[in-house]
Amino acid sequence: MRAVSILAQIVAADTAPKIMLLLALLVSIFGIGVVVVGRRNSAATSAQTSKKDGQPVGNSTGESLQAKDLSVRDRLSKVRATFAGAISIALTSSSITQQTWDDLEEALLRADVGVASTARVLAPLRELVKTKQITQPSDLISALQNEMTAQLSQNSRELNFDSSLGAPNIWLVVGVNGAGKTTTIGKLSAQQRALGRSVLLAAGDTFRAAAGEQLETWASRSGAEIVRGAEGGDPSSVIFDGVARATSRNIDLVLADTAGRLQNNTNLMEELAKVRRVADKGSGKVTEVLLVIDATTGQNGLTQAKQFSLATQVTGVVLTKLDGSAKGGIVFAIETELQIPIKLVGLGETIDDLVAFDAQEFVSALFN
Repeated sequence: MRAVSILAQIVAADTAPKIMLLLALLVSIFGIGVVVVGRRNSAATSAQTSKKDGQPVGNSTGESLQAKDLSVRDRLSKVRATFAGAISIALTSSSITQQTWDDLEEALLRADVGVASTARVLAPLRELVKTKQITQPSDLISALQNEMTAQLSQNSRELNFDSSLGAPNIWLVVGVNGAGKTTTIGKLSAQQRALGRSVLLAAGDTFRAAAGEQLETWASRSGAEIVRGAEGGDPSSVIFDGVARATSRNIDLVLADTAGRLQNNTNLMEELAKVRRVADKGSGKVTEVLLVIDATTGQNGLTQAKQFSLATQVTGVVLTKLDGSAKGGIVFAIETELQIPIKLVGLGETIDDLVAFDAQEFVSALFN
């Protein structure tokens, strides 16, 4: 019996390490499996979240991938919440009284429609109430929507491109720094290239250090050529050289960036007027002057439009950041007071988010 006991101890001593090694190996394999599965689930969840939030997903270019099915109405949700909320509060009474008009006027002013534009919009509604064609506050909503649409739909919003010139079309892009000028030029370049037109970018904003680099990036991405000058140099000479190169190479369109210090800087306005004169003297022709305005600046955008229009004869407005905290009423102030059409609106960061302005779609998105 003692011999058997000794043999059993020897076998146990020899087998135990092997069993422990086997158990350790199994635990390790199980642990690795858990980690792998966990990482896969985490990656899947992250991808879904990124797609939902509009962040880059598997895109080596680093461009933001936003949902393609987002409509103008979806992008204007913040603007609509502010505008429609103020209007609905103004029309909660059971009858139309002077208080109704006061509340409605205040709501429009708070939405950045402006004093003159507010009076112009409400005048026809007052007449409808006076003649008993409207008797309930709720009916004022549809009447207001129709009137706002009518006042915006009179202007042509086509970008001016003269294919019969036999020389480059020149589009000057003006506006204060921070409004989105350079980004707008980049998006315009990509869109015009997609239409089959050859494009040259003239980096005329020589006073902002990063402007030239940003424009070079956009030129590379869109397949456009670019002409730059020395930092702090004469913007007019850069644009003149750009038009000359475009002419020699039979390029269809010159998109010219310009300086963008504050609009109340007299030297800036004089400089922009000079840029316009020089651009017109070359072999090309200025067919469009686009003023880029940050929609979140409110009534200050109207002041900008007045000053820039005097200096450069603005033919259209690009309203950027309309998907943010803008109130939207600045659209009516610019169009009805200055008779300058809103031609393009920026509703995000990607190229596809610079879209043609549709008055009926815009007003409908504010109310519904």
